[in-house]
This record gives sequence, structure tokens and C-alpha cells, in this order.
Amino acid sequence: MKAETIFQICNSLAPIGWLLMILAPRWTWTRKIVLSGLLPLILGLVYLFLIVIYFGESEGNFSSLEGVAALFKNPFALTAGWIHYLAFDMFIGAWEVRDSQKHGITHLLLIPCLFFTFMFGPIGLILYFVLRFTKTKRLFHETE
Repeated sequence: MKAETIFQICNSLAPIGWLLMILAPRWTWTRKIVLSGLLPLILGLVYLFLIVIYFGESEGNFSSLEGVAALFKNPFALTAGWIHYLAFDMFIGAWEVRDSQKHGITHLLLIPCLFFTFMFGPIGLILYFVLRFTKTKRLFHETE
């Protein structure tokens, strides 16, 4: 399968998960598919497949910016890198939904956080922590 095809499939699945979290966060299927971690896991398995099959086939490394740029000249490495973002950002978005429900944060207030997590990863997470702090007066909570 071509890297472009893998990219298109994964890039089409991710927005479905985000729409479910935004529009139907308490729906049974949202919980089963996204909030459970299933969709991020599926993306992670595609990532794993690409790493196992194609890692080491491209020049480059992670020790310098130039090395990373060279590494991502390979379309399969670039696709794996993009899927890495899709999987981890969605995992964080699902955590935000679950955590906001646990703390009784109104879902409408969460939606901008989810948007920014989808588009800009860490910025959405920071925004969520600010939201949670304003609602709970605690930045972090004890582990359970």
C-alpha cells in the first residue's frame, strides 16, 4: 500500500473521532470507539506497522534538525510521524473529555480545548489545564 493511501485513511478516521468527542461525548459509541482509546490504538497499530516495516530505510536520525528533516523525506516515515500526532493528540483529547466529565466541566467550555488539541496539540492541552484550574481551583489532582 502506498504511503499516501495510508495517510488518507488515517487522516479520514481522525476527524470522525474528534467530531464524536465534540458533538456526542456521552454517546455509547463515542465511549466505545474514542474515549476507550480504541481509535487511538488503531492509529497506533498503523504507526507500529510503518515503523516495523520501514524504519531504517531512510537516511536521517533524531540527533539534529537536519537529521529529522532527512528522515522525513521518506514518505513512509513522514506518514508514520503524522499518524503519531493523530494518535497522541486524540488520546489527549479523549482524556480531556473524560477528565472534564469527572470534574463536572460544561462540555461547551471544553469544545475550544478539543479544537486546539486537534489542531495544535499542546496548546489545546494547556488551554484545558487553564479551564480545569478555573473550574476546580486545582491544576493537578491526586492519582487514583
